[in-house]
Amino acid sequence: MAISKEKKQKMVADYVQRLSKSQAIILTDYRGMTVASVTELRTRLREVNGGFQVVKNTLFERALAESGIPVYADAVTGPIAVGYCYSDVPQVVKTLNAFARATDALSIRGAFFGKAFLDAAGAKALADLPPREVVLGGLLGMVQGPMISLVSTIAAPMRELTQVLQARSEQAAA
Repeated sequence: MAISKEKKQKMVADYVQRLSKSQAIILTDYRGMTVASVTELRTRLREVNGGFQVVKNTLFERALAESGIPVYADAVTGPIAVGYCYSDVPQVVKTLNAFARATDALSIRGAFFGKAFLDAAGAKALADLPPREVVLGGLLGMVQGPMISLVSTIAAPMRELTQVLQARSEQAAA
């Protein structure tokens, strides 16, 4: 049974909306997965603020184009399902990797990270990224480091003078 034009437009709009909210999109081959395993994967991904959706290739390509993401013909061939990363990209990829290892029915084919396309190895490497909080903490340390050194350098002569005066007063009192 053919899908009506209105239904296709709604599907494309849904894809575009999900793409706009997602920080990364993981393309997977879902052949061999049962409905129960897809439901289980969706539940696991919801726990890490992700999503999973089986997509229609031609409509998904149209949604990618509407979202300004370059379409790679090799990436959107055959049956694909998309993992959406709404907040923490490494956690979603780790969940997909773990599920793929456990079931042997799911395989990661690639990912769109921003406007860049990553192959399967690059997509799996996203799981090795540190969490956002760790990256921000490191950045804060890099920014604060020079300022702390500057303050310490400026305060050093005054601190040394104070120590000399303190030692001299103790010497005179004895």
